[in-house]
Amino acid sequence: MKRLVFLLVIFAAAPVSAESLKLDGRMVQGGLIVGHADPGATVHFRGRRVRVSPEGVFLIGFSRDAPKTATLDVTYPSGATRRTKLRIQSRNYQIQRIDGLPPRMVTPPKAAWDRIEKDNAAIKRARSKNSPIPYFLAGWIWPTKGRISGVYGSQRILNGKPRQPHYGIDIAAPAGTPVVAPSDGVVVLAETDMYYTGSTLILDHGHGLTSAFLHMRDIDVKVGRHVSKGEKIGAVGSTGRSTGPHLDWRVNLFNTRIDPSLLAPPMQSPAKKPMSRK
Repeated sequence: MKRLVFLLVIFAAAPVSAESLKLDGRMVQGGLIVGHADPGATVHFRGRRVRVSPEGVFLIGFSRDAPKTATLDVTYPSGATRRTKLRIQSRNYQIQRIDGLPPRMVTPPKAAWDRIEKDNAAIKRARSKNSPIPYFLAGWIWPTKGRISGVYGSQRILNGKPRQPHYGIDIAAPAGTPVVAPSDGVVVLAETDMYYTGSTLILDHGHGLTSAFLHMRDIDVKVGRHVSKGEKIGAVGSTGRSTGPHLDWRVNLFNTRIDPSLLAPPMQSPAKKPMSRK
């Protein structure tokens, strides 16, 4: 009897490889997927290795014009491999016409090119971070509330001239409306006067995922500051290339443009004050 108990204990203590894979998110152009694999697994997406946390968490994303299929490969600590073919839903995008912009903002003068290149280089550096902490696991909220005046993926025609698609969500709100961190992160860029985007703030949410907040009036945090979801980081403005007060919220997974509206739950309108009784 004692021998039987000993054998059962040894069997129960033997390591078991789950070789699990869970993908949370929408398989759609502009979508972001939070993956969960076994601790110690390695992950390749479209042939490129992606960061996996010690707990097995990783991120993959789909661009505005992502093809209909993509391949995800997972190698587990046991040596077993798993290949998953992902099917990505296509989207139809709006055409947005914006008139009344200063001509220099649609076709900048040569004198502004050096400044624009400097701005773009700073933004590229901020978006190249591959920090190990998955701050994004804090979840998502809207950075401010207001009328949606521009959507992700729309083809923009500025002063009658076709330009790049819009890669963010425009939220129209009065100047000075608070802007809060949509998830946990670290400030990696805080510039008050960029040519196109005016006062611009970028948060690093970990694993190459960043949020950018454009056209702000005020920036309340400095580079290196850790912020928590819901913490005030600035205020809505109309700086840079803007025709009115609004926040342009953009999300990148390195160079892949993500649709912010797919991250946060449906926006709730501000609660109305109850009418006083006389």
